[in-house]
Amino acid sequence: MAKPLKVDEMWLERIASLLNDMEFGSLQIVVHEGQIVQMERTERKRFENTASGAVKTSRASGQQRRTSTR
Repeated sequence: MAKPLKVDEMWLERIASLLNDMEFGSLQIVVHEGQIVQMERTERKRFENTASGAVKTSRASGQQRRTSTR
């Protein structure tokens, strides 16, 4: 039988900080024996082409990936 997931205030703050300012992306949470052991954040940057050929970005260019473990 699966153990109930233990999420205290510290984990809620960590999750919120990884989701903060994310415009497009995903947050993967890895659970082992009922406890969070790892979080992976993948953020995508989307670009729009304009008529003048310049590129507009919805945020800073590039891709960001942070990993937080216990």
